[in-house]
Amino acid sequence: MDMRFFGVVLRSREGMKRFYGFLHAHVLESVRVLNFAASETLTAVDAIVRVEGISDLDRAPLDAHGAPGLFPIRKGEVQEMRQFIFYTLRDGRIANVECALMPPG
Repeated sequence: MDMRFFGVVLRSREGMKRFYGFLHAHVLESVRVLNFAASETLTAVDAIVRVEGISDLDRAPLDAHGAPGLFPIRKGEVQEMRQFIFYTLRDGRIANVECALMPPG
């Protein structure tokens, strides 16, 4: 597995569990799918990702956990981002994940 988004690089299931364990200790995350397409080799998702701070998350812990491209968030703050997520599939399993953010405006 090779998962890269906003400076985060995850290469194993354990790394993914560790990263999301850290992140979800600070935020509630939900995904609203706007568009979805799939084939045997690719799944593409156009979605609104909503992140709500449940505790303050400053720049230093984000950097320390390998997430330099994520935004700090305060408790109670909500961030919504339109994202385009592409999952490359090999033998029915996710082999690669790429993510792009819709520019503001």
